[in-house]
Amino acid sequence: MRRTVTLSALAAVLAVTAAGSALAVGTASKPTSKPTSKSEPKAESVRASAADRARQQRGTLLDRVPERGVLKVCTTGDYRPFSHRDPTSGAYTGIDIKMAGDLAKSLDAKPAFVPTTWATLVDDLVAGRCDVGMGGVSVTLERARKAYFSEPYLTDGKTPIVRCEDKDKYRTLEEIDKPGVRVVVNPGGTNEQFARAHVEQATLTVHPDNTTIFDEIIEGRADVMMTDASETRYQSAIHPELCAVHPDEPFSFSEKAYALPRGDAQFKEYVDQWVHLATHDGTYQKYEDEWMKRMKRSKR
Repeated sequence: MRRTVTLSALAAVLAVTAAGSALAVGTASKPTSKPTSKSEPKAESVRASAADRARQQRGTLLDRVPERGVLKVCTTGDYRPFSHRDPTSGAYTGIDIKMAGDLAKSLDAKPAFVPTTWATLVDDLVAGRCDVGMGGVSVTLERARKAYFSEPYLTDGKTPIVRCEDKDKYRTLEEIDKPGVRVVVNPGGTNEQFARAHVEQATLTVHPDNTTIFDEIIEGRADVMMTDASETRYQSAIHPELCAVHPDEPFSFSEKAYALPRGDAQFKEYVDQWVHLATHDGTYQKYEDEWMKRMKRSKR
């Protein structure tokens, strides 16, 4: 009798053990949901990180440019003295065109210029259509969210350019932003952003061609353009009818640098060092002097 009771108790223990094991297996087989966290990155941040990783996996441009022997340069070709594309021959000239050739040579490559616009320059760089953006590109926080910038090579700022007879008439933003004053601006870049931020009462006209926009002032169809001091100096040098208004004391502060693909730290470090040397060993100054002298000769 005692043996029968013992065997019954043992059977009961084994049954309980088996049921517990089955419960444990069933629980383990159910998928567990990942706890949400407020610190998880947003979808757009994840996509940006993925794009950066993809660039890193392809390797740095510091290696790829010498391997292919070509440095692809995005430039608008409409911003003298930095970048100008001849409409007939298609040839590019300008200070930054010379600098592009110097950068390419330092990488055992040749420059290949990729046409772009001020509205699409950074997007073209992000899409991989070029390795660097050059041609008087101003550093902005909006652009810096998508691209790296090299060490700056020039300090600049927005200032007016007018017919010389009006040089004392439009010296302040208050004098410019009045009913009856005609302000002209080129589209898609920092000039348009500045004008739209400060012109409320004057008439603002967007002129699509930055290579002919100064003719609008010369011919009397516009009164003022506000652009970088470096451009006002250049345009007043080649057009005796135009005067740069206080270019040494512009309305704003900005810097010009070269736009680079975000995520390629090695290439940025190299370009930074190249810019530092070029702006201290006379290379940049030589190209600037050559361009200005050539333009003054062509004006005669």
